Formats: sequence, structure tokens, C-alpha cells
Amino acid sequence: MKNFDIPVGYRSALISAIKNRRRQEDKMKKDFTPTTLDLGTIRIYLARHFGFCYGVENAIEISFRTARENPGRRIFLLSEMIHNPQVNADLGSLGIGFLQDTHGRQLIPFDTLRPDDIVIIPAFGTTLEIEAKLREIGITTEQYNTTCPFVEKVWNRSTQIGRQDYTIVVHGKPGHEETRATFSHAAAVTPTVVVRDMAEAQQLAEYIKGTRPADNFYTEFESRYSTGFDVRKDLTRIGVVNQTTMLASDTQAIADFLKQTMLETYDDIENHFADTRDTLCYATLDNQSAALGMLNADADLAIVVGGYNSSNTSHLVELCAEKMPTYFIRSEENIVSPDEINHYNFHEKKELNTRNWLPNHQPAKILLTSGASCPDTLVEAVIRRLASYSKAEDRIPVLLDAFSAPIPS
Repeated sequence: MKNFDIPVGYRSALISAIKNRRRQEDKMKKDFTPTTLDLGTIRIYLARHFGFCYGVENAIEISFRTARENPGRRIFLLSEMIHNPQVNADLGSLGIGFLQDTHGRQLIPFDTLRPDDIVIIPAFGTTLEIEAKLREIGITTEQYNTTCPFVEKVWNRSTQIGRQDYTIVVHGKPGHEETRATFSHAAAVTPTVVVRDMAEAQQLAEYIKGTRPADNFYTEFESRYSTGFDVRKDLTRIGVVNQTTMLASDTQAIADFLKQTMLETYDDIENHFADTRDTLCYATLDNQSAALGMLNADADLAIVVGGYNSSNTSHLVELCAEKMPTYFIRSEENIVSPDEINHYNFHEKKELNTRNWLPNHQPAKILLTSGASCPDTLVEAVIRRLASYSKAEDRIPVLLDAFSAPIPS
């Protein structure tokens, strides 16, 4: 596995030691049980997989290197590099500007750009339309394109099956940068439509079967279908791809449901449904599997660390919240005291304050994980804050030594 050059401030000696030990003990990544950290009156169950993935580390390395190697040049990010406020703030502190916000709203007009400016494409990728606009200005982006390889894999698969006359069904959040980019790349080749969830997949199935008035499609899926989409013709052959940060199980369920719909409608699945299971992102799948694995532990609550607008992090929260009280936080600063925590409700899109969140019994058992755009230092900071509540700060170096020690032969 490639080692990326990312700022040391994002690395954690403790978390690195834990991850290295788990990799050595489980080279095939089959063990999704959590790592237990005994902090006396608090016990933490740390997810097997969490934090920065390949695509995020690659994007961070390119962005910081670009800033370092181009003093004096104007450098812009197309939008947020990743959905983590600390990383984006750090890039902003280097003088990097943001052309758009995470919803695609323009912050700096494109017509103010110059050919000698540098524009970094974020890990989510971007649309073909924006790439063309930058080329018209004279800006080349290839050297500064940090699009995740697994996002590009989805684009390549979409192109491949699109050229075989399959319509692409994208499972994703319509306003998300990655979904907008995937839609753009797919729609350049073949008819494309976005579904947010199973409920919308079920709506789409009624159009496939012809049991829903065809004209309703253009209202119900407004702004989520490609130009010239013909609902009567373009839903006879389909393939499902996803925004890579969606719940993998949800994407698979939607694909299986639509596959069954095509089978019931045409009785000839090979000519009407394309197999796209190979587009699921391994990191998203690993993190979600690890979250499910830690949920088997006997715990009182879960803490999930990450940016509030991070799709993959919100799905980890979703998984945990099905089983127990779950607190979605940006950093250890959200944990005000053993009696008070500020946390985010992503359904209502607002921060809440909860009292008496930490159980009184001992040990209080806490599940802990983080999103793919969350630096390990934030996870360690949460562990240290929890350790301070059990007056177990002195156990942190002991844990570091234990996980750093060679595995007995």
C-alpha cells in the first residue's frame, strides 16, 4: 500500500500503532471486531477500519504539495477538498481559495480566473461541463486532479455499459458533488437518472413496468434525468452505479430490487440489466463493515467523528443509531464534559446539546469510529478527552507501547 506524504498534524502515533497492529494480525481484513481500549472507568471499542482512505490521502498530498511548490501563484480549489472542516480550513490558511461551496454555488466567479492560475479538482471529481469551462479559460487540471480512483472506476464502468446501450441509474444524493460529477460523466454517453433511496427506486420500477403514468416521471425526477430522457424507451436496459459514500448495502438492495423488476418485466435479465457490483468502494465497504462489527460489542453508546456534511460519516451514524444512542461530533471540543455533549442531527441539519450522555455505571462502554475524511489526530483527541474523564491519561502511553511492541512469534 502506498504511503502518502500528508501533514504530520493529521497523523496520530497511537492510532497508527493500533492500525498497524491490526493489519499485521489480520492481513486478509476478515476480522471486523473492534479494538478494546481499557481506560479504567471508561472502555472504548475502536472500529477495525476508520479514518482517511486512499482517495482522501491522495487528495491531501496533492493539495499541500501544490501549495508548497507554487509560491506566489494563485491557487484555487474547485470546492471543498474533502468534507472535513479542519482540512479545508488548513488549505484556506495557505491562501488557497474556494471557487464553489459544497452545493455547487459559486463563491468566486470563473470569469475572474486567469490561464496561469492553478485549480485543484477535489477528491469527489467534477462535471465535464466545469472541466470544459476551465479549459476555455486556458487552465489545465490534469496535474492537479485529485479525483479518487474509485470514483473514476464508477465513471469508467458507467461509460462501458452506457456504450452498450444501457441507461445508468445512479444511487446517490442529487446535490452531492460526487453524484453531480458521476451524473455528468454518465449522461455524456447514455441516458442517466439519479435515485436517492429505495423509495425512489420503487417509483422508478413502476415506470419500468408501465404502471405509473409516464409523464409523471419528468415531475417526480425533475433535474435528475439527462437531457432528452425518454421514460418509455430509456428504462428497458439499465445498470446501477453509486455515489461511493452511500451505504453499500442500500446500493446493493436497490440494484437487486431493480434487477428483479427487470426480470419480472422482460423475463430475460441478461439483455436488460448490467452487473455493476464491481463499482462499490472498498474503503466505504470496510468502514461500514467495521461499524457493523463493533456494534456486536456490549456497549452503552457510540461516538462518530467527522465533518457534518460528510456523506460517508452520516451513514456510519445511521448504522450505529439503529442499535444505540449515537453522537455525531466534529472533534473532542464537542464533548463539553462528562455531563454535556454537543452533537449533530444530520436529519434535521442542526447541532443539539444533550445532558447526562455518559452513563454513571462503570465501566461506561463506548463505540468509536470516524469518517473517511477525518484525521486520526481527531480520533486520538477524543480518546484523550474520554481518558481525562476517567483520570486515565497515563494509560495512553502504555497503550501506545503495547500496540507498538512486536507481535510475539
